[in-house]
Amino acid sequence: MADGTVEEISCNLSFGGKQLRYRHRSEVLDCDMNFSIYLPPQADVAPVPVLYWLSGLTCTDENFVHKAGAQRYAAENGIAIVCPDTSPRGELIPDDPEGAYDFGLGAGFYVNATAMPWSKNYHMYDYVVDELPALVSSMFPVNGHKMSISGHSMGGHGALTIALKNSNRYQSVSAFSPICSPINCPWGQKALLGYLGSGSGNETGSWSEHDTVELVKSADIGVKASMPVLIDQGEADNFLVDQLNTQLLIDTAKQADFPMQVRFQVGYDHSYFFIATLIEEHIVFHAKFLH
Repeated sequence: MADGTVEEISCNLSFGGKQLRYRHRSEVLDCDMNFSIYLPPQADVAPVPVLYWLSGLTCTDENFVHKAGAQRYAAENGIAIVCPDTSPRGELIPDDPEGAYDFGLGAGFYVNATAMPWSKNYHMYDYVVDELPALVSSMFPVNGHKMSISGHSMGGHGALTIALKNSNRYQSVSAFSPICSPINCPWGQKALLGYLGSGSGNETGSWSEHDTVELVKSADIGVKASMPVLIDQGEADNFLVDQLNTQLLIDTAKQADFPMQVRFQVGYDHSYFFIATLIEEHIVFHAKFLH
């Protein structure tokens, strides 16, 4: 696509609002990107606050749109929802050499890559924090000063780390089944080593700024006081023990005196059935701080 071009892919009416999908040229990712946005009916009258949703491994901008059932609750609460893709895309975009699902395409981990060959395109942190919100605010009736962020799994990691590092931008943060400590799990270690490198011999040197547990340890009083956090984790999640480190986050938050609501949900797994069950509560949670 030409620079500055934004193309509408689809538009569907939903609960009085519009579910839209667009393609645009991303400068920070150096490729064409798709994103989805739900505009509630209130956006026809005045700008509305906006919730950014970050999806997990293997997902695109459409998984949440089709599976979560969030449009009804976004309409009831007058909130727009923006869903970016999970990585840069295209024929020239590098992928995991072995085609694994947990690195490369669909697995951007919401960091700015500094290691080759990933550093040319994999700047998902800048895309989510700066480029996409600027585009959305310029195109749609949303209030760019009233933003919250949420996500699932890898996207839960992204939402939590982005919110903790940018507490002046976001009113609240929530997550489903987040990767709480990437420096302490196989998914995170592979991604951070690949995208960021080893940090001059210190394997976790530059990694800690992308780790929720480490950010909680170093959070100042202002962040603790200003950032409402809600996390839901299914007890039957098959990734809970090896990849997610939820209890480590709970223990760290307690030690750091960082108030956050972390709930274990009996019988629920890692799927979108879990997200669809509780998405209303998350949207209502964010609405308290967005309105």
